[in-house]
Amino acid sequence: MLKNSWTAGVTFLAALTPIVASGQNDLKIGYVNAQAIIAESPEAASVEEQFQREMVPWEGELQSLQVELENLMQQYQTQQATMTPENRAGREELILRKQQEFQTRAQEIEVLASNRRQELVQPLMEKINLIIEDIRQQGSYTFIFDSSAGVFLSADESFDLTEQVIQRLGVGGL
Repeated sequence: MLKNSWTAGVTFLAALTPIVASGQNDLKIGYVNAQAIIAESPEAASVEEQFQREMVPWEGELQSLQVELENLMQQYQTQQATMTPENRAGREELILRKQQEFQTRAQEIEVLASNRRQELVQPLMEKINLIIEDIRQQGSYTFIFDSSAGVFLSADESFDLTEQVIQRLGVGGL
């Protein structure tokens, strides 16, 4: 993680070198905390509520699979002593297969949920990006960075535009 931040910082400085070398003295940089903007957004709560509603069937499915697996394991433990070696091996194989099915389905649902969350958040992110771009143009900023991405080691708080974006987002945008 630290290596990625350092690499990003070096890449940033390398990108700035031609701008500074070209004699452009009006380099203006700002930053925002995208996570704070999203957290303060009136739309974020409704997006999260919709996501949680859509997760209910998937959570129910996983819970059913888990209960089924727990029941199989409990039955096996209570009947194990009276089973033949062949029956025991067959039941163990069934339990392992059910565990694998549960894990596979849990991973599938995790991917589906992540994709769905991204779909729900995308319109909000587009709105935020439009506001940031408008602020960049109006304020003649050369760059506006996201401080929540973890690239900054230190920054002057006077360049933080987060509150400005939150205020515009609260009143409906641009």
